[in-house]
Amino acid sequence: MPAAMWIVHALGAALAGLSLRLSFVWLFPYYESGDTPVYEAMASNWLAHGVFGLRVAGRIEPVDIRTPGYPAFLAAVYSLFGPSATTVMIAQTIVDLATCFLVAAIAWTIAPRPWRRRAALTALWLSALCPFTANYAATILSETLATFMTAAVLLLLVGGDARGPGLARLFAAGFVSGVGALVRPETPLVLVAQWLGTGVGRGRGGVPAKQERPRTRMRVASAVMAAGLVLPLAPWTVRNWVEIHRFDPLARRYADLPSEYAPDGFYAWTATWLWRFEDVERLVWSLDEQPMHVEDVPGSAFDSMEERERLRTLFEGYDRTTRMTAEVDAGFAEIARERTARRPWRTLLTIPALRALTLWLTPRVDMLPVADGFLPVAGQWENDPQGYCLLAGFTLLDVLYIAVALAGAWAARARPGARLLVAFIAVRTAFLAGFALTPEPRYVVECFPAVIALGAQLGYLRERRPS
Repeated sequence: MPAAMWIVHALGAALAGLSLRLSFVWLFPYYESGDTPVYEAMASNWLAHGVFGLRVAGRIEPVDIRTPGYPAFLAAVYSLFGPSATTVMIAQTIVDLATCFLVAAIAWTIAPRPWRRRAALTALWLSALCPFTANYAATILSETLATFMTAAVLLLLVGGDARGPGLARLFAAGFVSGVGALVRPETPLVLVAQWLGTGVGRGRGGVPAKQERPRTRMRVASAVMAAGLVLPLAPWTVRNWVEIHRFDPLARRYADLPSEYAPDGFYAWTATWLWRFEDVERLVWSLDEQPMHVEDVPGSAFDSMEERERLRTLFEGYDRTTRMTAEVDAGFAEIARERTARRPWRTLLTIPALRALTLWLTPRVDMLPVADGFLPVAGQWENDPQGYCLLAGFTLLDVLYIAVALAGAWAARARPGARLLVAFIAVRTAFLAGFALTPEPRYVVECFPAVIALGAQLGYLRERRPS
């Protein structure tokens, strides 16, 4: 493809992507997430009072329930343009368009040399027109910025010479991952994928080279990435220790203030059965906010009527104050231990696998005017036929993106960069399905740079050997 035509296509994709994102900003801005007011308050308090914190009992107190990266982004926009949500969304539109070009660069890097321009353009168009990332530009949430940081780390790691990324790139990848972890704490999973999926100690083409002492190279490369990672996290960690007296290099797992109770037992219980997103909305998000009843949980949450009555007693104890107490939480923990001992594979494998399906097969468009779900079909169609059609269309598009990525991954399976992308998707999915508190589909948005870059390799299915 001539260079002039390539530039025309790139500009066309950029304009199409800009139009799509601005359409979401003007037509479907989303303010209803529970995280949005937290981020906004942190940014405003940081600007007005010089404190990264929230108002607690009438005073602004330092907190560590969120990492400071996204509030810092909001504070920067507020300081330049005023506290306008629309301005933030426009800034995120620019960031997301930059992510599209990073994805194109990733696709360029891992494609065979004769096909690089086509792969890059394919990835650019797929990114620009992807609604599952574009609609997050119209929210006050960290996904857009986190996806940009993830794409930047992936680009650093897929680059380099035939032996893979050099030490300078590995250090830069670690550093950018550390900055990204200040936006979303899971960003360093890219480094885990690099270590597990490609083997930083491998020689040319991923084959161990005896002359290079692969174990020594692996240790050195791991240390270099770790050094880069720790550097941006160190000030945040020190701040938390000095001001809050807690060792938190990232954010609190349960987003709990120092005066609040961390409900380990409750979440251990939900890990034995919860995999549907509607159960998250109905039950988990009510914790410490609203009453909960045993009638709110599905039958899979208990194994017998005796266990159901124990849950009823625990919920009644919780409902007296609508706050989780240590006594009630211990009851949930006991039930969780019993359920795991009774059916260990359910907790360790079945529920995480179902959570993974929820993460990937639920289109990330709940902020758009779509139906609440597919079932019951008659009821959902009667209530909102247009929204039902939109949900079905977005779901089919979601499946199409995944299918194209799988086919592209197979086409590029011989290329180390593609193996890194596959490893990253697998590592992040396993982490979210097995260790995250809830299966929120928006948590895999950061995987879409890898999904799209792999999908852009589909046109080269007959390519058998790396160039």
